Amino acid sequence: MEKIFNNTEVAFEVKTDSEIDRAFYLFEMIKREPLVKIGTAMTKFALKTHLPVEGLIRSTVFDHFCGGVTEIDCMPVIEKMFTKRVHSVLDYSAEGKEDEAQFDLTMEKTLNNIKFGKEKESVPFAVFKPTGFGRLEIYRKLTEGEPLNASEQTEWERIKERYDIVSKAAYDRDVPLLIDAEETWMQTAADDLIEEMMAKYNTEKVIIFGTLQLYRWDRLDYLKKLHQRAKEQGFKIGMKLVRGAYMEKERERAEEKGYKDPICVDKAATDKMFNDVLTYMFRNIDDMAVFAGTHNEESSYLLMDLLAKSGVDKNDKRIWFGQLYGMSDHISYNLSKNGYNVAKYLPYGPVRDVMPYLIRRAEENTSVAGQTSRELQLLKRERERRKV
Repeated sequence: MEKIFNNTEVAFEVKTDSEIDRAFYLFEMIKREPLVKIGTAMTKFALKTHLPVEGLIRSTVFDHFCGGVTEIDCMPVIEKMFTKRVHSVLDYSAEGKEDEAQFDLTMEKTLNNIKFGKEKESVPFAVFKPTGFGRLEIYRKLTEGEPLNASEQTEWERIKERYDIVSKAAYDRDVPLLIDAEETWMQTAADDLIEEMMAKYNTEKVIIFGTLQLYRWDRLDYLKKLHQRAKEQGFKIGMKLVRGAYMEKERERAEEKGYKDPICVDKAATDKMFNDVLTYMFRNIDDMAVFAGTHNEESSYLLMDLLAKSGVDKNDKRIWFGQLYGMSDHISYNLSKNGYNVAKYLPYGPVRDVMPYLIRRAEENTSVAGQTSRELQLLKRERERRKV
């Protein structure tokens, strides 16, 4: 397989010199773990005490990792990326809210993004997080087999209603809907509800996608059992594949509560799990659709190789590559240049509300060995190329 990800001219073609410089200095900071810890603590304090720091955040880390404050605010970014056939997944990323009004707002944002998806070729998916539609504690109780009281049962019915409203809107408008994954201790309840939506709306083609976090050692077994149920009941499976976002939290809770660590023993085992699940889905592509959400070059080459050897078109709409905005442009833009389906997750929302997402991005980049170094290596090479 030809190695295409070293082409920095293609990778950064839509970025100005100042954007390249900002990205370089940002990743230089992120690679220093003590700086990230100090910076996140200071940011949390500044926002909590209402210090006027939103302008500084907006011009640095926010603008690098987010598309804007509103959907309309994101349009220049969406249009610029789409000049190179890199699509966008508008992701309303306000996190940590726990009231019904906020859950209804997130649902309305998701419905609006489904409309965007119908109207704009550049926005082919909509997305939401399970805890965007309801309290984590409700999902946790159901996942761990605890009974809900009367008011919690009412909340759960409203969560189910929100899922069905957006799933039906996605089905009616023929816009695929990605539903993210979160912590293991709440995920089974979300998975069961997502499976209900797949059974209802994926009878002809994949509209509803769940998410598999493949740092979990149980996910291939889960997928195989889901596949069997899908064949028996006559529906198709959509899955976004990611490695995962909550490793430290998962391991700490498992140790604290005395249950088996749900995370693979090491990165090699996680990489194998990702590649095994990706291969399984591809070999069953007539029953499935896959959104390969990965910043890993080897997993990307694996999917390219599977496509090349199968005779399936590289731009088959059942197969997408995905990366986060602000990261891995060398993968996204080079894949697009070579004719593959590519979409960037484009977070947006009020600066203050999006900060938990941004802090997680910074912490993940610090903890993932090699990710930040690779970004810096490519940015440095492009800066030097432009000087020449």
